Amino acid sequence: MASTARPTTASGEPRALARRVLDALPLTIYSVDLDGRITAANSSWSRFAAENGAEELSLEQEVLGSSIFNAIADEASRTQIEHAMALLQDPRVPTVRWEFPCSSPEEERIFLMHISALRGPEGVDGYVFSTVDISASHRSREALIETGIALSHAIDVVRVYEEVSRQVRRAFPSTGVVIAVADDETAEIRVVHRWGFAGVGPSPVLQQRLMPSWLEALADGRVVRHGDLGKELEITVPLTSAEGVLGVITLTTESIRTAQELEEAERVLSVIAAQTAVAIERAWLVRRVEHKRRLEAIGEVAAGVAHELRNPLFGISSAAQLLRFRAREDPVVEKNVTRILREVERLNRMVTSLLDFGRPASVHLSPGDPELVWDDVLDSERERLTQHGITLRRTRPAHGVRCLIDAEQLKQVYLNILVNAVDAAPAGSDLVLASVILPNGSWRCRLTNGGPAIPPEVLPHVFEFFYSTKPGGTGIGLALCQRIMDEHSGGITIDSAPESGTSVTLVLPPTAAS
Repeated sequence: MASTARPTTASGEPRALARRVLDALPLTIYSVDLDGRITAANSSWSRFAAENGAEELSLEQEVLGSSIFNAIADEASRTQIEHAMALLQDPRVPTVRWEFPCSSPEEERIFLMHISALRGPEGVDGYVFSTVDISASHRSREALIETGIALSHAIDVVRVYEEVSRQVRRAFPSTGVVIAVADDETAEIRVVHRWGFAGVGPSPVLQQRLMPSWLEALADGRVVRHGDLGKELEITVPLTSAEGVLGVITLTTESIRTAQELEEAERVLSVIAAQTAVAIERAWLVRRVEHKRRLEAIGEVAAGVAHELRNPLFGISSAAQLLRFRAREDPVVEKNVTRILREVERLNRMVTSLLDFGRPASVHLSPGDPELVWDDVLDSERERLTQHGITLRRTRPAHGVRCLIDAEQLKQVYLNILVNAVDAAPAGSDLVLASVILPNGSWRCRLTNGGPAIPPEVLPHVFEFFYSTKPGGTGIGLALCQRIMDEHSGGITIDSAPESGTSVTLVLPPTAAS
């Protein structure tokens, strides 16, 4: 930019086009001499000066020849400009820039100041200032920083959802925010957090309404939007990680009015989605680690208790058998000794289970087909099924399955849930064993019996240590099954309802995912 107010061509005619171009720019551009007097400015100058507190300047007033410092209200900004002008005397410093706020009763805006030197034959003879409003990008940057900080402290998955929702609403005035996550077993997308969406109805209704957008976003791995600028706009971003699809975030807002604002919003939401995916996976990992540590602690206690019980139980059993031998003709003694031995046997079974849980064999995972393990277990337990008059109906994947498994330990899990299912099933009924390959490549099998449903108040406790409603049960079998499945990076769940019976579901990840 020239250092005079009205640059001319060789013929002396004003550069009308250059003037119009400068006036059309949305950013403020002006030049000053070495003393800070304004030598040229585009039409945005007056607005910028007013926003900086120089109320005496308006669009109608002439600014040429006035000092730049007259438009600077605070001493700190004056000092910063003087320092920048001094730095630019050095040819090695091409430009100086910084951000500064301009507050108003309505909102706080952020501007970027950019100063360059005008260099002539004898050195610097003036400076060019430009300012641009970066409020939107600044707010987006602040939102990303705040989201990152908030999620870095969140190790509980529910808190992750709440923090993400709060930060999204902070970045964009919203009418609704929903987070949906894919179910580990079925890969079905389900609502895990919602805010707003007044009048839509319960979460299943909202889920059905948004599902087409979710599936589109996940299929293409990109942002999907519906609606119009300035009206209600729906934006959906996918949650993906190195492990695959996690879910989606959907935002509805009426505050986005321009294509530039929409582009910025999509960029920020995509970054928030990436941060969210990492936070969710970290929360899941922390939960698995905590569960593993809890099981290890229980195992140490169990092994210690079993060790202390084994020798006394052996002594009690020996003494009871000797007493039975010496008092064979006394029916009262015989009855009580039999009761003692029966209880000792039950305690011995518990001690054995405690040792199995407390000192589990090392897991040796190798690629294998979990269906073949079922073949072995069902073949060995065929007589048990026959004695109870139970028929097993089985469906299995059409193709072979490859998972990382320890066949011997997996056999313990299968045997435990099969025995429980047989004991709970009515005589002459059917057991259903159905296996499938899930969309994410995992293997899932479900064993269902038609026996009485597990009471709702009991169901949450079935995997707890020493919790059993089965006569003579130790309450260790299912806890051990859960431990083995955890060591396989899989899962075990139980569902029960009067109309459908009780189902035990096992899930194992594919070899590649393991």
